[in-house]
Amino acid sequence: MTHFRSKRLPGGGRTLAAVLGLVAALTLGTLGEARAAAAAPPGTDRFSDRPHGFASLAGGTTGGAGGEVVTVTDQAALAKYAAAEEPYVIRVAGSIAVEPFGSDITVASDKTIVGVGTSGEIVHGELHLNPGTHNVVIRNLTIRDSYVEGDWDGKTTDFDAIQMDSVHHVWIDHNHFTHMGDGLLDIRKDSRYVTVSYNRFTDHNKAMGIGWTENTRTEITIDHNWFAGTKQRNPSADNCAYAHLYNNYLSAQVADGDPVWTYGNWARGATRMVIENSYYDGVQHPYQADATAELVQRGSVTENTTGRHDTWGDAFEPGDFYTYRLDPAAAVPALVERFSGPQRRIGVH
Repeated sequence: MTHFRSKRLPGGGRTLAAVLGLVAALTLGTLGEARAAAAAPPGTDRFSDRPHGFASLAGGTTGGAGGEVVTVTDQAALAKYAAAEEPYVIRVAGSIAVEPFGSDITVASDKTIVGVGTSGEIVHGELHLNPGTHNVVIRNLTIRDSYVEGDWDGKTTDFDAIQMDSVHHVWIDHNHFTHMGDGLLDIRKDSRYVTVSYNRFTDHNKAMGIGWTENTRTEITIDHNWFAGTKQRNPSADNCAYAHLYNNYLSAQVADGDPVWTYGNWARGATRMVIENSYYDGVQHPYQADATAELVQRGSVTENTTGRHDTWGDAFEPGDFYTYRLDPAAAVPALVERFSGPQRRIGVH
């Protein structure tokens, strides 16, 4: 497969980032979107309804495509269609407050759950994927506010934004996760063929955990996400067979003086991780690896970072698995600020 890789450009300042981001944004902006999307490799159309990365492999991830399209505005309808045996494309229009506080909405196989423009919200509730669930797309939602005051470490609740155990073929794209009760996104227990792209993780302790298993099976692509105002798990990746992180932006890290559990990306256990063209601004331990893990980093910008910057081992070559194209690292802040999170043009048709 063809593998496009951009070289790191000189100068890591935000001025250069803004200039390059503007150029890239115009390339894929209003005038150039159709032309660029037609010519670009998978994953470079920032609004595509088809996944890229590992979620695109081994049969791909189509969610509820081909099933009935329904629009929901309340918890009962969302829960009914999300748990159904049949495929559905479920459009969430407006804000849905989940009761009781912190409760789960079970998501079954062959489902797309997508916010309508920027209106779709799930408030103090969790989307939960049980073992064996597969072929799920969750896009363009804001999931927020199950935090219990005083429980910063999430020890008394398990109110994640999305939690999945032993699933496969899942695409999490263009969402905003913020201020939840435990983790924002937990990808657990041998989940496979997952892509996490263009999301915002904000105002939280534990952003994104991967693992909770002694096996080494998970294949995951994590790209163009913005971690801002988070403390740890950006992500923590434990026992991942392949973890490919590229063009992510880590900024405004919570600074509470914790010398260990405040960090950016962590390759744990037997994880093989590749980080490319990301941007770390004011991050403690921006990327680190256990002695048993392998971590390759190339092309990233580190600005005002401290602590561990680990690299060792050969990890793997993402281009052996799928085609992708890197944005320049210096352009990442401007690009991710513009294109991550819910977008007005997604879910409206």
